[in-house]
Amino acid sequence: MQDSVQTQPQASPTYAEAFAVWLRIGLMSFGGPSGQIALMHRMLVDERKWIDDGRFLNALNFCMLLPGPEAMQLATYIGWRLHGIRGGLTAGLLFVLPGACVVLALSMIYAAFGNVPAIEALFLGIKAAVLVIVIEALLRIAKRALKGPAYWLLAALSFVAIFFFGAPYPLLVLAAAAIGYVLAVRQGSSAAVIAASETVHGVALSRTIATAATWLAIWIGPLLAVAGIFGRGHVLSQIGYFFSKLAVVTFGGAYAVLAYMGQDVATQYGWISAGEMMDGLGLAETTPGPLILVTEFVGYLAGFRHGGGGPSVATGIAGAAITLWATFTPCFLWVFTGGPYVEWLNSQPKLKGALAGVTAAVVGVILNLAMWFALHVFFGRVTLNTAGPLKLWTPDISTLDWRIVILAAVSAFLLLWRHWNVIAVLAVASAGALALRLAGL
Repeated sequence: MQDSVQTQPQASPTYAEAFAVWLRIGLMSFGGPSGQIALMHRMLVDERKWIDDGRFLNALNFCMLLPGPEAMQLATYIGWRLHGIRGGLTAGLLFVLPGACVVLALSMIYAAFGNVPAIEALFLGIKAAVLVIVIEALLRIAKRALKGPAYWLLAALSFVAIFFFGAPYPLLVLAAAAIGYVLAVRQGSSAAVIAASETVHGVALSRTIATAATWLAIWIGPLLAVAGIFGRGHVLSQIGYFFSKLAVVTFGGAYAVLAYMGQDVATQYGWISAGEMMDGLGLAETTPGPLILVTEFVGYLAGFRHGGGGPSVATGIAGAAITLWATFTPCFLWVFTGGPYVEWLNSQPKLKGALAGVTAAVVGVILNLAMWFALHVFFGRVTLNTAGPLKLWTPDISTLDWRIVILAAVSAFLLLWRHWNVIAVLAVASAGALALRLAGL
C-alpha cells in the first residue's frame, strides 16, 4: 500500500491527539452527512486548524464524487493527510465503529422486542440539536465556499434540481463541474492556484495500481471466503454480494442507498418489510455515525431471520458484520487510491474551476439533506407528492412535534447565541427530551 505524500497542515497533531479527536467525532457524529461535515469543519478547521478551509472543501469535493458515505470518506482522507495510511484507517474506523456498535445493539433489541420508546425519546433531543448544528454549518460553509453570485446561483439551482426534481446526483455533479470549468475559463483561471511545491508529485502509476489491487483484495477476499464456506445461495453470501454492489453504484450517501436498497430488500429478497426499512432509517438517524449504517440494520435482520434453522442472533451478528465490511471497506479503496491526486487536481486552474462548481453544488446538496432531515424530524408524517417531473415533500401540519420545536429553539439559543460547545448542547437537548418522556409528554 502506498504511503501518503502530504502537504503540511497548519498545525501538526500527534497521532495520540488525533486518535482522541477522531474518537470524539465518532461518538458525536449525529445528524447524517450534513451534521457530520459540520462537526468535522468545526473541530478540525475552526477549533484546531489541522487542515485549512480550502483543503477541507477540496477534500469534500473529492469525497462527494465517490460512491458511498461522503462524511466517512472525508474523515478518512483528512486522517490520511495527517498521519498516512494509519491515520486514514484510524479516522475512518473511529467514525464508523461507535455508531455501528449502537446500531447493532438497537437492531438486536428491535429484532427481539420491536421499538423501544425510551430509546427513541433519548435521541429525540439529539435530532433537534443536530438541526441547529447543520444550519450553523451551512451558513459558515456557504459563506466561505461560494465566491461570487454565479456560485450562489449554482448552489441554489443544485438544491432546486435535487430537492424538487430528484435529479440524479452523478448528473448534478457533472453539470456543476462543467459550469465551474466554463466559469474558470471565462475568468482567466489565474486565481487561487496552489503553489507547485504544495502539489502531490511523484505518485507513480504502478503504486496507484498496487494500492487499488491491495484494497480490492482486502475487500473482496473475505466475501469470497464466506461464499465458499456457506454457498452462494446462503443469506450471508447474498448479503456480501448485495451490499458490495451498492457500495459501487450508490452516489450521494445514505439517501441514494435507500433508493437502490428499499425495494430490493423488501420485495426481491424478502429480508424486511418497507415499514421496517423506515424503522431502520430512524435508528440510523438518531445514532452516531453515517446514515448508511441503516444497511447494518438490514443485514442483522436478514441474518437473524433467514440464516436457516429459525431466528439466530449469531447469524444476525454475522450478517451485520458482513454488511459493514461490504459497505465501508470500499471507502478505503477509493480514498487511498485517489487521495494522492486531490491536491494535484486542485492545482490545475481549469480543474480547480470545475471543482469550485462542484463545491457550489455540494452546498445545495447539503441543504437538500438538511431540509429532508428537518421535515422528517419536525413532522410525524411527510409524504412525497409528484406532478410530472416535480417532486415535493409535503408535511402533515397536524403532526408537527411541538417538543422538537422547543428543543430546537433551546439548542439554537445555546449554540448560536450563548456559543456553547456541541457536546453540551447535545447533552441538554437529549436530557430535555428524556425529561419530557418521563413527564408523559
